[in-house]
Amino acid sequence: MVGLGKMGLSHYSMINAHPNAEVVAVCDSNAYLLGVMNRYTGVQTFSDLSKMIAAAELDAVIISTPSVLHASMVRTALEAGLHVFCEKPFSLDPAVSRELTESAQAKGLVTQVGYHYRFVGAFKEVKRLLDLNAIGTVSHVIAEAYGPVVLKPKGGTWRSKKSEGGGSLYDYAAHPIDLINWYLGVPSEARGSVLGHVFSKETDDEVFSTLLWPDSRTAHLSVSWSDPSERKMSTKITVFGSNGRIHADRQECQTYISDASSAPEGYGEGWNARYTTDLTDEVYFYVRGEEYSAQLDAFVKRIEASEVEGQNSFASATGADIVLDMILRDSQRDYADASTAPSAPAVAERQGLFRRRKGV
Repeated sequence: MVGLGKMGLSHYSMINAHPNAEVVAVCDSNAYLLGVMNRYTGVQTFSDLSKMIAAAELDAVIISTPSVLHASMVRTALEAGLHVFCEKPFSLDPAVSRELTESAQAKGLVTQVGYHYRFVGAFKEVKRLLDLNAIGTVSHVIAEAYGPVVLKPKGGTWRSKKSEGGGSLYDYAAHPIDLINWYLGVPSEARGSVLGHVFSKETDDEVFSTLLWPDSRTAHLSVSWSDPSERKMSTKITVFGSNGRIHADRQECQTYISDASSAPEGYGEGWNARYTTDLTDEVYFYVRGEEYSAQLDAFVKRIEASEVEGQNSFASATGADIVLDMILRDSQRDYADASTAPSAPAVAERQGLFRRRKGV
């Protein structure tokens, strides 16, 4: 284990309870925390990743450090021939993400990034329905994430520092972006992106963007971690298709089907509801949600099976890094500059597309 903050300690408790895994060493910069861990668990403790790798007999590492440290630590682990689970976002630079992905693949190492929403029953059902063409041709997706992380001016942690990968773009928006990529593939362009400030001076509290695909599909991203109306993070996905609509959150997947002649088994015309409690398999150990244990279980099983490619590998997580960087760059674009503004033909094409949709 590398990094023993909130997510790190959660991962520690889950992987330590796994029947086929044993935590033999932990690494963190907090000497007091390492002392407590060593005294009460007996686990080996280190303040330096390279020294831990050299001293402990390891098969894999779980990296749960601030985002800015991910790339260098992942590289160190890969060079040592270790399988790697890394918290999201994978890397702050898509070029580095690609490099690390290629390195892991060349070495035949199992990799995974902590996009746990792919293991939530309701979001998995959305993917299954789309693969079955349940709502026909998809035209648009609305992806939302809201929560009460920053509700007053404050600072002091890495999440409040832009240079360390803090802000709602990388912390919150990364999750719905990964779901969008899972459902539609990586978009080709981001437009009208806004990284807004509510309470934070250095980092963004809100993210809004429109994502575009070459085949005219679109997605709208709406994210805020300064929303006092939510008790905790709430992620929602709405998918519009030629034969209906799907709306899903952590608890439920609601599907409207216009023509049920080719509907999946158990689905009929009109509204259909499936609940996460019915769509979720029991896990070996529960902390925060089944999806957190499920993703670590998948990581362990892939290592046992030498399954290099799998759910949430570095390759798929690189797609999220590409979109995050795309939105960041677009938010800095000056649309008043003719060289960066959309071309007249492109605008006309999109306006025509809008009129056709409105007519339908």
